Amino acid sequence: MYATGHYGAALLVYAPLGVALALSGQFELAVLGGAGMLAFATLPDIDIRTPLIPHRGPTHTILFALLVGAGLGWVTLRLTNPTLAIFGFLIGALSITAHLLADWITPMGIKPFWPLSRRNYSLDLTTAKNPVANYLLFGLGVFVTVVALLVIL
Repeated sequence: MYATGHYGAALLVYAPLGVALALSGQFELAVLGGAGMLAFATLPDIDIRTPLIPHRGPTHTILFALLVGAGLGWVTLRLTNPTLAIFGFLIGALSITAHLLADWITPMGIKPFWPLSRRNYSLDLTTAKNPVANYLLFGLGVFVTVVALLVIL
């Protein structure tokens, strides 16, 4: 998918957690988490601009999701407290996972278990460059976010 589709996937994946946080009285944290999801939504595609890393290679794996989560968790721990560090880890890992899910629906697919397995997973539903699919995913993410806000308010 392109950035638009990845933003939609991030919103879609984050909505249940955002609602749970807001309903538990953590509205600011819910908003911060949503912003974090959007900020990291396209991070795996850094491989497009990195000559030594193949596209949809190491940055499109569960290992990368865990590393990003660990990195964001560590930064959060250094800046705040252990409870928020767990949240930082979750946002980092979840944002990369949302990206993987969006790329999973394309014919190119992903190899999420690399380096343990080179098996490719693809639902082969739409090409990454399909503007209708990208805007549909974005629209779905926005729709679910709006519904989540209506539930909260």
